[in-house]
Amino acid sequence: MPGIREVHILPYSAEQMFDLVADVGSYAEFLPWVVATRVKSDTEQEMIADMIVGFKSLREKFTSRVNKHRPDMIEVHYIDGPMRDLDNRWTFKTLPDGSCEVEFLVDFTFKNSVFEALAGQYFDRAFRKMVRAFENRAEQLYGSNNSSAQSVA
Repeated sequence: MPGIREVHILPYSAEQMFDLVADVGSYAEFLPWVVATRVKSDTEQEMIADMIVGFKSLREKFTSRVNKHRPDMIEVHYIDGPMRDLDNRWTFKTLPDGSCEVEFLVDFTFKNSVFEALAGQYFDRAFRKMVRAFENRAEQLYGSNNSSAQSVA
């Protein structure tokens, strides 16, 4: 299964970043290609949600189980949609200065191996654009602090 990993240090707390990522209902407001989301169930530990992703006239629905381990980790497990598998994990580590190290991992497998070979090269670029959208959303919600975001991977 192809995978992508990024680690960034952001000037926000682990709790703030956890809350931002856990707010699946707001994804359509700031994530590229996310047309709509629907939270089917939500507790402190688990959420089941649909996300409709679109580009031009193409639309696909993904259903995922989101396991929340406040404030350290969010794991997203694919339930249904156009792929064979799609899992991701966010980890949030508080640093001594109060900032946060955010690690994001995504593993995916397309149902069609030919499509996987073609789309895989674009998936990396799309993934990085989505990570930047989370960082921009954090700045919009929490403001910019005296330190700046940096990538460590």
